[in-house]
Amino acid sequence: MKIVTIGRGMIGAGLAGLWRTAGHEVDELGRDGGDASEADAVLVAVPGTKISEALSKVTGLEGKIAIDATNVIPARQGNFPSYAEEVKSFTRAPVAKSFNMNFGALYGELSKQRVRPSNWYVADEGARDVTEQLIRDAGYDPVRVGDLSRAHDFENAVWLLMGIQPVGGVFYRFAAPGEL
Repeated sequence: MKIVTIGRGMIGAGLAGLWRTAGHEVDELGRDGGDASEADAVLVAVPGTKISEALSKVTGLEGKIAIDATNVIPARQGNFPSYAEEVKSFTRAPVAKSFNMNFGALYGELSKQRVRPSNWYVADEGARDVTEQLIRDAGYDPVRVGDLSRAHDFENAVWLLMGIQPVGGVFYRFAAPGEL
């Protein structure tokens, strides 16, 4: 799969590296923007308050499945119901919200875990398959917690995770009885 990451920070660059290791072709776009017209999927990994600014510098977004990894820290801004909906206003295609509940500083530790950590996501139906594949290819097990109408609640839930984290972050795992 050809993936374009928008954002070269810890999340964008970290996931780009994991996906390359899994065999995907990944282009990373920074502050100057670029072209996403050849992408099968797009990752948005910029500060939540910079979504419109960053995406306005990227061509070829319309019709692309996008995964929004932004967070509302320190506080929600803008007039969209969720940051995922703001991303969708640029792509006009299925969107997922994922990777905002995982700690980029731990990406290098994923392969060392006894079991794969979980990664929560919400998504439009049309983004589910790509999102689940990319979650697995990054080293996590996907856990769907709703459709994109739940993105606002999902974005707000990051505060719960941040409240329990030790320095450097945590992995989390949700599993059916007998799977641990």
